[in-house]
Amino acid sequence: MKRPLLVSVLFASTLVFMLWASPASAARVYVAVAPPPLVVETVPVAPGPNYVWLPGFHRWDGHAYLWVKGHYVIAPRPHAVWITGHWVHHHRGWYWVDGRWK
Repeated sequence: MKRPLLVSVLFASTLVFMLWASPASAARVYVAVAPPPLVVETVPVAPGPNYVWLPGFHRWDGHAYLWVKGHYVIAPRPHAVWITGHWVHHHRGWYWVDGRWK
């Protein structure tokens, strides 16, 4: 009776470890073509005191790069800083690193 419980616990533990230990690069999409130069955007006046500008970026749609315009968002907390996403060159091609709040 204790054996099935032990097997279940071991299986669940192994599954959790595999998900935790799996490399983030497994989900990366590599693009053979370098991204185009960034588009120079005119940053408008913020609509309010807690707004942060998120600059535009090139997104890969599977066939070509598409420009996503920059926009304002409300910061998730006071003094939050947006770390802009960017393209990284790798021997396999280019891959995107998402922006994040710090």
